[in-house]
Amino acid sequence: MAEAESLGVLSLLPASVAIVLAFLTRNTVFALSVACMVGVFAAGQGLMGFPNLLKNSLGTTAFSWIFLLELFIGITIAFFQRTGAIRNFSAWVESLNMSRVRVQLAAWIMGMFVFFSDYFSPLFVGSTMRELSDRFKVSREKLAYIADSTSAPVSVLVPITGWAVFITGLLIGMGPIVDDTAAMKVFLYAIPYNVYSILAVVMVGMIAAKLIPEFGPMKAAEERALTTGKVLRDGAQPLMSAELTGIQAYEGINTSLFWNFVLPVLIVIGVALGSFFVTSSALTMEAFLLSVIVAASIMRIQGIPLSDIMDTAMAGVKGVMPAIVILAFAYALNDLSKAMGTAHYIVAQTEGWLTPGLLPMLTFLIAASIAFSTGTSWGTFAIMMPIAVPMALTFSGNTLDTVVYATVAAVAGGGVFGDHCSPLSDTSILASTGAASDHIDHIRTQLPYALVIGVISVAAYLCIGLLI
Repeated sequence: MAEAESLGVLSLLPASVAIVLAFLTRNTVFALSVACMVGVFAAGQGLMGFPNLLKNSLGTTAFSWIFLLELFIGITIAFFQRTGAIRNFSAWVESLNMSRVRVQLAAWIMGMFVFFSDYFSPLFVGSTMRELSDRFKVSREKLAYIADSTSAPVSVLVPITGWAVFITGLLIGMGPIVDDTAAMKVFLYAIPYNVYSILAVVMVGMIAAKLIPEFGPMKAAEERALTTGKVLRDGAQPLMSAELTGIQAYEGINTSLFWNFVLPVLIVIGVALGSFFVTSSALTMEAFLLSVIVAASIMRIQGIPLSDIMDTAMAGVKGVMPAIVILAFAYALNDLSKAMGTAHYIVAQTEGWLTPGLLPMLTFLIAASIAFSTGTSWGTFAIMMPIAVPMALTFSGNTLDTVVYATVAAVAGGGVFGDHCSPLSDTSILASTGAASDHIDHIRTQLPYALVIGVISVAAYLCIGLLI
């Protein structure tokens, strides 16, 4: 759907319906599909609006990329389980004298280590640590939170990620930011002002280490897991189907932690990082494709029949289908919100209030509102950077100073904050997938933690604004 002028307050309807229904029914697919249908009728698209929306929004390179990436990740996880790689990895980690706290800290460290892709990180952390965290009675909601809050927040802080490239690309041409070198310099200087992302990562470690006590719905989830052993609540709908979580290791062959786990992971990391340094774009999907081919070849050499390898791959595909369906509707809803001018309406309601002192704080709140309503950080960056940064440069007299750096950071952190609070967020969906957690349970338990850091961030940006 082509982008149009904002339909005013009506443009908020699809996202509002999706969010309200998601929390009321705890069924994300139902909530998103109803929101899309309500939205196309509200936009005057008629009976054919819904199928046309799906065709136009899903028949894109962007969705094809995430679709294929999800499939290859599902196959990779299935291979890990069929070869006993995750079981072997869990046994190795457990041999390091693990405890419940150490398991959570290990997941936290792993999330920060796999910084190069916000899509790979939550899936990798969740799938590799799930068996171990289940054994130590860590709730799936807690594992999803750890995976989610060490993915996007880390990716947006590290200058050698796709996030950094995307943000710097948006900055080029704004005032004195004449080329990619100047843009990267702005990104680096803005990192200390990215309050939400920094605190989100720190808070995960402090929660895991019990330096901060559990609170809110997460406390109840952890108490349930500890006292009853139920890592999922009764009636929960894990975002990874039984076809994938129930795969048993193939018996009668000698598998290797290195060949069946470490090597495929190294291929993913090596190809993704290598392609980033060569082309400034991490070829994550291609990295997983190569990893799958190599892993399948090793399985065949080890004696696993070709028919079993193919059945395992199909089980991996089936296992990630719940997440793919939700991502499909989330993409469609985002496209619909764009066509209805949701982001422009939100910006228009606050644009007139902006002053140098309030700019970073309001920028953070507006970015968070857009990300919450659309479920996309990158879309928020694309909308807010061209609006907020030129205003900051106007206030600074076209020089690069604190107000500019704080504003860039506020857009980046606000986008991540809104994502963490939204059931529409792709990275949160992937965190629920990796941890095999009920998606709405993940959002409900993460929300209070995100809000606490969000409030602190608002106060911090207000203080920064007062000192400008």
